Amino acid sequence: MTAVGGSVESISFDGREFAVTADSDVSIKVGGFENEPSANGNGTARLLKTRVTWSVSGANLEVDHSNDDLNFLQERADSKSYSDFTITMTDGTTYQGEGCIQGELAGSSASAAASVNFGGPGKLTKQ
Repeated sequence: MTAVGGSVESISFDGREFAVTADSDVSIKVGGFENEPSANGNGTARLLKTRVTWSVSGANLEVDHSNDDLNFLQERADSKSYSDFTITMTDGTTYQGEGCIQGELAGSSASAAASVNFGGPGKLTKQ
């Protein structure tokens, strides 16, 4: 089997599916642990493990103003709870988790898109 890269097919957040612009270079961190070896004076090392959340960044979502997409996303950003999240890759692989919108949310009138970052507790799991 050959690894397939390319455009993200779609992102679904709180039940609404969004197309992702073909030129988006989306970074995915599935969550779990980050590791750091830390040296001891005798030449050995300890393994320091820090739990990290999952994140998806660099996704430019199509924003249809007639569908009120930007307000939908802002209402979810304003929410005090996590929502269902899925991302489907170009090869059909889908990851899911619960999360929120992270950082600034701003739509572009020229591209009819918004750059949106997501993150949440635990790990993204492959469906």
